Amino acid sequence: MSATKTSALDPRPNEGSLIHDWRPEDAHFWGSTGKAIAARNLWISIPALLLAFAVWMVWSAVIVQLNSIGFAFSTDQLFWLAALPGLSGATLRIFYSFMVPIFGGRRWTAISTASLLLPAIWMGLAVQDLSTSYSVFVIIALLCGFGGGNFASSMSNISFFYPKSQQGTALGMNAGLGNLGVSVMQFSVPLVIGFGLFGAAGGQPQQLADGGQLWLQNAGFIWVPFIILATLAAWFGMHDLSSAKASFREQSVIFTRKHNWLMCWLYLATFGSFIGFAAGFPLLIKTQFPDVSPLQFAFLGPLVGALVRPLGGWLADKMGGARVTLWNFVVMIAAVFGVLEFLPQAGSEGNFYGFLAMFMLLFVTTGIGNGSTFRMIPVIFRTLHERSSAGQSDAVKAQAGKNAGKESAAVLGFSSAIAAYGAFFIPKSFGTSMTLTGGPQMALYVFIGFYVSCILVTWLWYSRKGAEMPC
Repeated sequence: MSATKTSALDPRPNEGSLIHDWRPEDAHFWGSTGKAIAARNLWISIPALLLAFAVWMVWSAVIVQLNSIGFAFSTDQLFWLAALPGLSGATLRIFYSFMVPIFGGRRWTAISTASLLLPAIWMGLAVQDLSTSYSVFVIIALLCGFGGGNFASSMSNISFFYPKSQQGTALGMNAGLGNLGVSVMQFSVPLVIGFGLFGAAGGQPQQLADGGQLWLQNAGFIWVPFIILATLAAWFGMHDLSSAKASFREQSVIFTRKHNWLMCWLYLATFGSFIGFAAGFPLLIKTQFPDVSPLQFAFLGPLVGALVRPLGGWLADKMGGARVTLWNFVVMIAAVFGVLEFLPQAGSEGNFYGFLAMFMLLFVTTGIGNGSTFRMIPVIFRTLHERSSAGQSDAVKAQAGKNAGKESAAVLGFSSAIAAYGAFFIPKSFGTSMTLTGGPQMALYVFIGFYVSCILVTWLWYSRKGAEMPC
């Protein structure tokens, strides 16, 4: 972009990676300049986010092999290791959701991507030493939460680049293809741990009881070169928008917005379910169907959930986010009942392929719901500020539009932070349910009750005739 181009809204010239002139709602500007810059930032953001998800969820693939290489952790301890990255990732998201307007999208994407190197390298070293304590693995699992935090800042950043009419699709692309990191990880880890990918530099293999060998350290090391490349791409290829600048105090107004909390509730049910089921699915298969190799199937759920997320955004753009979200929750409930039907219980061995099919449907619904709920947020806050500025001067309306964009970005980030706690609660719920009752059914019935409450929230505030905030 030309360093001399200026804007009537901001007379300062653009300065390399720092853009002052940014008007995505201006059709001429968008077509001639904005669209190409937005696409460039989106296509650098996506692989960076994919790597973040891979590192965040890598424990879901590693834990099923820890005991086979010589560790002796209980099932509950293993579920804790699957859940802890969700706990730290969700907490970090609360802070990350406000970082882009403070530091800039380019800077923060590069810094947060580089931070993934710490847990990836440490994990690769720790699994090679059988004297590594459980507490060390707990710390590494918590550090993997860096990857979870990245989602909040990434979605906030991309929302600033696109006009409102295209945010559903753009955010769906960023999140959906970024979410693929879970599936890419669960597919690739079983492959790369089977041979000495890095030669002598990667360390010695671990011996299995059947005489086989594993290079479990590759589950961490495989991401290192890609993280370095993504960090460099973000630093040298992305942009910071001065129009997106805002202090934490300016953004904190969202905590007084009722619809921020309502959308947190709904997004907890969609993304929280996606990431929570992704974290717990491999170990759930291992415990319920012990004759099945979990890593042969675990990647399928996150794969379909991630791929359909852009479809959820697109459907919401065309049909309305609230309508898509409401009916999606209905199907989610039906899918959970299907999972319950095929689980082993009362002396029955269950039906793995029926269980798998119902879980695939459940992952599809989480993906569609992820896209549709994220489309609802910009519409809600744009409508809120349009109502408050109705009848005011053009300057007031223009400022209201900017405020709507900043609040939408903050809510996108903050709601993703709350939703990410699903990555902790769902696998931990499975572990607790198994400890108390011997099976995961109790946890699944709790999820059904939660989804029913989401149907009521969506209908009451957003989808019924005369709803307070139709979207």
